[in-house]
Amino acid sequence: MTSELPEMRASDAERERVAELLREAVAEGRIDMAEFDTRLDATYKARTHGELEPLVRDLPAVGSTTTGLARTDDGDGRGRWAAKVGRGPATSKWALAIWGGFNRKGSWTVGPKFVATVCMGGGEIDLREAQFEQRDVVIRCFTLMGGVHVTVPPDMDVTVRGFGIMGGFGESGEATDVSPGSPRVIITGFSMMGGVGVERKMRAAEKRRLKEERKKAELEKNRLRKELD
Repeated sequence: MTSELPEMRASDAERERVAELLREAVAEGRIDMAEFDTRLDATYKARTHGELEPLVRDLPAVGSTTTGLARTDDGDGRGRWAAKVGRGPATSKWALAIWGGFNRKGSWTVGPKFVATVCMGGGEIDLREAQFEQRDVVIRCFTLMGGVHVTVPPDMDVTVRGFGIMGGFGESGEATDVSPGSPRVIITGFSMMGGVGVERKMRAAEKRRLKEERKKAELEKNRLRKELD
């Protein structure tokens, strides 16, 4: 989230939130150690929000924060998507694989239209950490004796409309309720002797966070049970 008052003085807690976001980024391989050291040094020297925000502007949300400066998740996921929608311009609008492959994953920016074409090859499109130029997105996949695998978050608004001959379009994974503010993604196209698979899957970092939350909840439950006994 961009602060409306970039000149506002940053607190120690805000600097620590940015530092934690940077630690998460280097652990996931988004930035290398040299860049991490440079950004971390700048974090602890920063005096205002305007100095902190550029240090994490290109990093995706972790938990309920975006830039580490302010809480943007209002409890229903709206804040998380607000930080990802309306970004741009698109970093990629098409992909082609002939006897080979392609991948679009990580923190890339998706435009309103993306076209993937595969012939005797394969492609991977991962939207879990992507940003979006607009809220409405159409992804067209055309495959001949090949395939495209699309990975999306469980709470994203996704519609699959493609069809195939001696192949097809499929959707797997457990969907959850669509989060308010989610991009509206339509995946369509045509597949012959191949396929397009859409999988709903959480990020590894999100799985770890949920696992830790369940562990803490179980420990608290056991503690309360012992107190009652």
